[in-house]
Amino acid sequence: MTTPPSIPPLPITVEDVSFTYPGGTQALRGVTLRIAPGEAVAIVGENGAGKTTLVKHFNGLLKPSQGRVLVGDWDTREHSVAKTAARVGYVFQNPDDQIVERTVGDEVAFGPKQLGRSEAERAADTDAALALVELSEYAKTHPYDLTAAQRKLVTLASVLAMRTPIVIFDEPTMGQDARGVALIGGIIERLKGEARTVLTITHDIDFCAAHFERVVVMADGGVLADGAAADVLARADLLATTNVEPPQLVRLAQALGLPQAPLTVDGFVETLQGSRGAGEQG
Repeated sequence: MTTPPSIPPLPITVEDVSFTYPGGTQALRGVTLRIAPGEAVAIVGENGAGKTTLVKHFNGLLKPSQGRVLVGDWDTREHSVAKTAARVGYVFQNPDDQIVERTVGDEVAFGPKQLGRSEAERAADTDAALALVELSEYAKTHPYDLTAAQRKLVTLASVLAMRTPIVIFDEPTMGQDARGVALIGGIIERLKGEARTVLTITHDIDFCAAHFERVVVMADGGVLADGAAADVLARADLLATTNVEPPQLVRLAQALGLPQAPLTVDGFVETLQGSRGAGEQG
């Protein structure tokens, strides 16, 4: 894949944002947060907490009823979704809400085409994105001849091909087997290595712990907690109020009475060995 276009660092700034749907349901209530360029942020919470409503403000699909959202220096109320798509790529939870073309290759090339890239650039970006999601052999296949899990990867490739500095994943591991989860995790690590901003909405807390350094917990349209993943995901009492369980390693560490709740296997082993060593010395 060619190098992402040279774009100045783009923070996402959310200032006192509230949003009410036409039917009268208030989905966001005075949300304020800032996401720095290159951060990897997971947004968690139970269904109806406002997670998807919030991130749809980042690419202009929704406009605030109150407050404002800035992507870099762009107020999303003042720019079209098509224009904002050059800055923010969004992988929908349901791939069938996103697919519009008759072949996998054309679907992946659709975004770069809308951005005005040359035919050669589109071809290079499409081939590279399909290779990343391991679907190169399906370029001429109709998307609906693939499984739902494969269609999810097609929509992921279509966003990767656009080379946006900000990428949003809505429940990326839903419907994926272990191989698909590992593949998506590897892609997220690649994006982080390129200093892109990566955001996810997820109920897969173990996946969240493995790949995201910051966690925002939402409830009832507001931010309940926001901080380092190791700190937020260890707060079992807080997560319980949102029907979210801590990661497996955190639960095991707490059950064993370890002094820390590490998010990686290596960290867990190190903490366990340190705790045993301290006990033997005592």
